[in-house]
Parts: sequence; structure tokens; C-alpha cells
Amino acid sequence: MRAWLERFTGMAMAALAATAVFLLAYLRGRSVGRSAEREQRDTQINRQADQARQEVRDVQDQTARMDDAAIADELKRDWVRGAGPGGS
Repeated sequence: MRAWLERFTGMAMAALAATAVFLLAYLRGRSVGRSAEREQRDTQINRQADQARQEVRDVQDQTARMDDAAIADELKRDWVRGAGPGGS
């Protein structure tokens, strides 16, 4: 009976150790996944910010090449409420 109890205790300890290893591997995987997700999100945000900065530079360059009358016409055509596609 004692040998059976010792064998059962040994198997229980081995099962407990295996469960602990699997649990630690699972938690480590989740942590790495979250880190990768954060990294991807930061990369995407930086890419969008770069695109926005490039667009700002393009608009600034475009307006720098235009005279004041052309800028006023562009603003009237694009941003004035009620202005139709023909600018009227």
C-alpha cells in the first residue's frame, strides 16, 4: 500500500510540474503576443504620422508656389460652404 501511495504521489508531482510548465509557457506566449501587438500598433501610428507630415509639407510647398489670388480661389472653391463643384 505504501509503495502504491509513493508512486501516486510521484505521478501527482510530475503532473503538477508539467501543468506548471505549460501554464508558464502559455503566460509567456501571451506576454510576447501583447508586446508584438504594441510594436505593430506603434509602427502603424508612426507610419500614419509620417504620411501626415509629408502631406503637410506637400501642401506647404504647393501654397508657397502659388500667389495670394490663387490661394484665395482654391479656398473659395474647396472650403466655402455652399460652393458647388463649379465653384459658384
